[in-house]
Amino acid sequence: MVIRNIHDVQDKPVDMAGVRGVSMAVMVGREDGAPNFALRSFRVEPGGNSPRHSHDYEHEVFVVEGGGTVLLEGRENPIRAGDVVYVPADEEHQFKAGERGLRFLCLVPVTRNCGEPTPGS
Repeated sequence: MVIRNIHDVQDKPVDMAGVRGVSMAVMVGREDGAPNFALRSFRVEPGGNSPRHSHDYEHEVFVVEGGGTVLLEGRENPIRAGDVVYVPADEEHQFKAGERGLRFLCLVPVTRNCGEPTPGS
């Protein structure tokens, strides 16, 4: 069993092309024995963003705090705390934080991403 509080897990800066002001923490992943999914927490500083990218797997996002926009279907859509976002496989997407920053949880297949930092993936 794994029980963690989002406020107790140390975020690590994400260092990759196209990223500005993003940190990530793995809440549950392969190291915890999760066989199917990894749940990650992303924090995006005010004005920060994940890269514009796509990949061959879907993921689900829950916005915990703050707000901003998510690029989906070729347009930027506003998001705020409490929103859920479904990102289909092969869909170009990008998360951008607003004035208060953005924090979201992201669920991905553990076999496709063993907790490595892929912001907004």
